[in-house]
Amino acid sequence: MIGSSRTCLATLRPMARLTAHLLYVLAALLARLPWRWLMRLGDGLAMLWRRVDARESRVARRNLELAYPELLPAQREQWHRAVLRTTARQALETLRLWTRPHAQNLQLIVEQYGTAHLDAAIGAGRGVIIAAPHYGNWELLNQWLAARTPLAILYRPPESAIGEAFLKRVRADADATEPAPRVTQIRAEGPAVRQLFKQLGGGGVVGILPDQQPKTGDGEFAPFFGVQALTMTLLGRLAERTGAPVLLAWCERIHHDAGGAPRFALHIEPAPAAIAEADPQLRVAALNVAVERIARRDPAQYQWTYKRFTLRPPGTGEPNPYPRGRRA
Repeated sequence: MIGSSRTCLATLRPMARLTAHLLYVLAALLARLPWRWLMRLGDGLAMLWRRVDARESRVARRNLELAYPELLPAQREQWHRAVLRTTARQALETLRLWTRPHAQNLQLIVEQYGTAHLDAAIGAGRGVIIAAPHYGNWELLNQWLAARTPLAILYRPPESAIGEAFLKRVRADADATEPAPRVTQIRAEGPAVRQLFKQLGGGGVVGILPDQQPKTGDGEFAPFFGVQALTMTLLGRLAERTGAPVLLAWCERIHHDAGGAPRFALHIEPAPAAIAEADPQLRVAALNVAVERIARRDPAQYQWTYKRFTLRPPGTGEPNPYPRGRRA
């Protein structure tokens, strides 16, 4: 049986890569549509989510109830529509970014702020930690960073081998001329911490999405939009032990041109010093304050379709705040 299992796994990997390649071809064909058509398709998808009460719609509505309890019902519905519309548009926008040359994609960034902070941090030679919240388009941010410097990004692998093979395919720039990859993807698993410390120890740049809910035991609870949220301690631990500076970074949509193409402003700024405090509770509190400030710039551009608050503080008796009974 052991030999059979190994044979199955060996067969699965090439099949996963082949399937991922076919998905990539389909995504590339879809992304060839004009920008205006893609945006209209995204608007139609958002309307469908609302009409059938899809998972995205339910989660976004609940998150807005939790994060913005002061909104009147009519206001919350307006924000709900805006969040779904932006989320759907971003999904198609990202397919295009994944299947077009990165140099071409970077032309969508028409304003840049704080890039000198990154140059100075790299020049200091202590490594750099990029904290990139789920705001705007973080895949375009990855491409901009990779064009500037080799980059290692921590990611949570999809449950399927096909999904992971697809992610590895789309985050590689097929038109790049360098023999070595500009982006190294590190799975958020056991060996990841050692790899990140090694990367920073060599003066490298590491990118982390700081607002993903970690596993129980890998985080501390701290307020996020007034709600206790389990928050990763890894980012602060890396900063404290290596002395690597932490920079907040995001690509924010600022408008669309006459043809419907999005235009972005790229922002980089130093993170609060408290993110590298020795006390884990101070670290996560400072991290959440920083992410919340960015998310409040334009709530529609934040990933409110993600279940940020499923795990509740132990001993409080608080239930999972998301609706049950339907698959979510």
